[in-house]
Amino acid sequence: MSRQSTVEKKIDKFDPVYHNRLVNMVVNRILKHGKKSLAYRIFYQSLEKIHEKTEKNPLIVLRQAIDKLTPKLIVKSKRVSGSTYQVPIEIKEKEGKILAIRWLLESSRKRSGPNMQFKLSYEIMDAAREKGNAIRKKEEIHKMAESNKAFAHYR
Repeated sequence: MSRQSTVEKKIDKFDPVYHNRLVNMVVNRILKHGKKSLAYRIFYQSLEKIHEKTEKNPLIVLRQAIDKLTPKLIVKSKRVSGSTYQVPIEIKEKEGKILAIRWLLESSRKRSGPNMQFKLSYEIMDAAREKGNAIRKKEEIHKMAESNKAFAHYR
């Protein structure tokens, strides 16, 4: 008899206002010290600011930004007989989305501005227009993967 594992796949929850999984993923990454209501407030206010500035649906702008930030390849360090190589590796869609969200929030925290809502909204709008530090980070990763393509056989 073979035993089959009954591991359930974890399903992302929806957020209360937009009922969107992507919004919930972003809010969970904004979260600091367990203050989820503050994270929701920051995120919703930044979406309102995006709506004021662009006069488009802020969820569409957010989705565009995340899609443009999602990397296809990343580099991982692999040690082979004493020397370390940066090996390019293809990543899954969800993993890439998580990285995109992390880069978006990192670059918005580093950005100058009066508050997090302001910084996040402008970083999202910049990413949707293919500008900003988060896009630069993605391009940097892709360049590294491209230049280290010779080491792809070490996967």
